[in-house]
Amino acid sequence: MSGTIVWFRRDLRLQDNPALAAAVEHGGFVIPVYIHDDAGEGSWKPGAASRWWLHHSLARLDESLRERGSQLLLAVGASGEVLRRLVRKTGATAVYWNRRYEPGLIAQDKNIKADLTASGVEAKSFNASLLFEPHTVRNKTGRPFQVFTPYWKHCLSLPVERPTKMVGATRFTSPAKWPSGATLAELKLLPAIRWDAGLAKAWSPGEAAARKNLRRFVGNGLTTYDERRNFPGANGTSSLSPHLHFGEVGPRQIWSAVRSLSKESGVFPANRGAKVFLKELGWREFAHHLLYHFPQTPEQPLRTEFARFPWEKNAPQLRAWQCGLTGYPIVDAGMRQLWQTGWMHNRVRMIVASFLVKHLRLSWQEGAAWFWDTLVDADLANNTLGWQWSAGCGADAAPYFRIFNPMLQGGKFDPTGAYVRRFVPELAALAVEFIHQPWTAPADVLSGAGLVLGRDYLLPIISHGEARVAALAAFNSMRRSRAG
Repeated sequence: MSGTIVWFRRDLRLQDNPALAAAVEHGGFVIPVYIHDDAGEGSWKPGAASRWWLHHSLARLDESLRERGSQLLLAVGASGEVLRRLVRKTGATAVYWNRRYEPGLIAQDKNIKADLTASGVEAKSFNASLLFEPHTVRNKTGRPFQVFTPYWKHCLSLPVERPTKMVGATRFTSPAKWPSGATLAELKLLPAIRWDAGLAKAWSPGEAAARKNLRRFVGNGLTTYDERRNFPGANGTSSLSPHLHFGEVGPRQIWSAVRSLSKESGVFPANRGAKVFLKELGWREFAHHLLYHFPQTPEQPLRTEFARFPWEKNAPQLRAWQCGLTGYPIVDAGMRQLWQTGWMHNRVRMIVASFLVKHLRLSWQEGAAWFWDTLVDADLANNTLGWQWSAGCGADAAPYFRIFNPMLQGGKFDPTGAYVRRFVPELAALAVEFIHQPWTAPADVLSGAGLVLGRDYLLPIISHGEARVAALAAFNSMRRSRAG
């Protein structure tokens, strides 16, 4: 009996999985396989937090497949070699997978497809992770977009495919004999020193949890999303980003869920919250558009003049930022949330990124590398876009001279100090008027809160005013260098 190998990657779900649906429709046995190929990931191997999520997501996917009479075969090695070996052992006549868009993987996939096809194996790839694939979207001159607003306006004029439904019975046809594979433990995804208790408390990886979060958000959070999304102390976001990154839910499923809500009102989007939320989904699409067309950007600034920016090198200050010990409460709260939960509220991501590249003048690449290792939703496209936006060196980026004031940002987006009190508990008893700048509190207020600055909480490692002046001077020196 012939059959199909389905190569799972960042599409760890059964629903809206076009490669899996096509394999079932093709007929014969279906062998789902996940290949742990660190070398194939190039210089951007999954970070520690992502590996934790991946371990649990693979376990959930295997459970779902076993409920349907199948299983997830695990393998370790070079993807092309593993797939060729599986074809020989199983007699599979087809290999299907869903596309990824990181630069190195695009080239790898082309080589694998050509090699399998030359061997007489049907090799097909599908789109499961984007609404609009990067190679299909161009501006009026035929070039890629570099500004978000016209990009998204153009995308909204294009049709969005419906989610792919599973074809046939709920049970999959298995091969007469399963080939041998690796165990999940052999992938060595979990940390040797178990620092992951906070991640386990904060998250439930897997397709079932992703769909539950989507239903919750569309049912209860979408209408107030526009009002609450910028306040880290409120539960106003979708919490879908890691599920999206690992493909436990697809963007078409999210789009369809919002559309379903809109049908009830007869208006699309149904409300401003829905419109703003879909725009955030659009930023994810734009990030992949940029990465595809400008593959050098994970390491190099899109605006080439920033290659001459006089970044500082200061290991103690970098470490203070990483550990949430800068003396600026909103910055420290964000960095501690990241370490404890593997995630950070998006508004706070912008604040801590601005602090790194403009207050400390440490390079955006340093920040991108830290986020890559510590975020459960560490996505190369989004991470690159976010850091280049903050540094002013990317497409449609914030100008470098826009320097966030951490005290004002904290007061505006965490007005009661709830977020800071949660993640910087040493400040929990401090009065709200001083929560974002404790060094301005009178001695009796500090004493009443049980605080000794410099002992219980640090004084700022750098002056905001002095940092701003130095950052603008560095920016101007770069511009003079360019002019010269």
